[in-house]
Amino acid sequence: MQTIAQSSFYPISLDEIKAKVAKKNGRRNGISNGKIHQVNLFYNQPLDNVKEIINEFGEKIIRVDGEIPIDLPVKDKDRFLFISYDQSILTHGLHKYPAKFFPELPRWLIKRYSKESDIILDPFSGSGTTNIEALLSGRHSIGIDVDPFSRYLSKVKITPLDEKELQSAQKYLLRFTLNYKPSKVSARDIPVFPYRDNWFNKEIILELAYLKKIIEALDTSEDIKDFFRICFSSIIRSISNADDNCTRTVIRKKLNKKVYPADALKRFAEVILVNVPKMIEFSQNCPIDVRVSFPDTMDARNINYKDYFDLAVTSPPYANAVDYPRTHQLESYWLGLTRGSLTPLKKKHVGTESVSSNEYKQLHKIGVKEADMTLSKIFRKDPRRSYIAFKYLDDMRLNLLEVHKALKKDGKYAVVVGNNKIRGELFENWKYIIELAKNIGFKVENYFASEIIKHFIKVPREERINTDWIIVLQK
Repeated sequence: MQTIAQSSFYPISLDEIKAKVAKKNGRRNGISNGKIHQVNLFYNQPLDNVKEIINEFGEKIIRVDGEIPIDLPVKDKDRFLFISYDQSILTHGLHKYPAKFFPELPRWLIKRYSKESDIILDPFSGSGTTNIEALLSGRHSIGIDVDPFSRYLSKVKITPLDEKELQSAQKYLLRFTLNYKPSKVSARDIPVFPYRDNWFNKEIILELAYLKKIIEALDTSEDIKDFFRICFSSIIRSISNADDNCTRTVIRKKLNKKVYPADALKRFAEVILVNVPKMIEFSQNCPIDVRVSFPDTMDARNINYKDYFDLAVTSPPYANAVDYPRTHQLESYWLGLTRGSLTPLKKKHVGTESVSSNEYKQLHKIGVKEADMTLSKIFRKDPRRSYIAFKYLDDMRLNLLEVHKALKKDGKYAVVVGNNKIRGELFENWKYIIELAKNIGFKVENYFASEIIKHFIKVPREERINTDWIIVLQK
């Protein structure tokens, strides 16, 4: 018998939502009989998933499908094409996040350069991918990020939950979602934030306020509430009037985006039906007595540890950085993490574009010959953009200093960094970071390229370079 919310603004069929989720699951690799099956998550595949190909430029590339073998041969300047299958398994796909690590890469680096019970650092932890993989591999870890949304999301993704409590809360939320009425929402349930009524249709504001209200009313632990708050957060961009596929939160009238009454309710029901089983499987695979923390008193340029970490693994922002506070501003408003201006938080980010005109009146140099030549070329075209690029490199220099201090002797720092073009000039970030690292005292163990097959950063085509570089440094 079909379950329909007769009293809703529009009828909502839970059976239809369940059928939609089942259809999606059926298309996803590694799923059968409605259950998610992890393939080779903890064990390396044999080398038959590695083969040599030639790209359209005649370059030799080593293609690796899925799990990356720990003993994969790597030489300086090798080029790899890593095909990821794990971007949405367990809690990795809990919330959209720009420029995310694909899990196989930090998993491989962690297993290659550390052992169980070691302590791992990610100084630009983002959505916590490194920390999830460290946890599942039996390594303790610390993730550092200046953004409160990042820390909150990461904390939820690494926190195992009780299966029965989780399923009980899901059942409660589905029941109350079906029983939605606009009259159940009062003015005090609706958050106030800049341009709220432009970002959202009136019906959607009421639905979101109601969903937030029923999550807060759950008679359960804060950890379980946090999980459902993040599920709630994950639907916000898609049912707003903003472009779903841009890292900046903007309304593009040309897109003619359509959002209808009941969309928030339907999407929330779908999201929790998808993510509760993933959280249960993650929780079942979590080893006990492995520590993970996300301190809120540090950033990548101020790490209060000395000779503490066995390995650091990170993917820092691009030089033309994603504006993370703006990316997640609607989510942060609804979660109560942000209320007013985003500028103070923007200024804290590495690669920030929030700079004053006094700062870029004159050319700034970083002390690396190739980098300074590029900064000079950019300065002639755009002094502001040149200063932003310089500030990025200076922040990365500070990060390298801090990680060098925090690593144990012989500890390694694996940095996955992207190049790009700035005002038409090739900004070879990986080369500049290698030279900065050498000046600080790091030895370069090796460096190699990872071709990007799906770019999550929406930047102009002429400013995009589809290659990341992995640099392995040793203290």
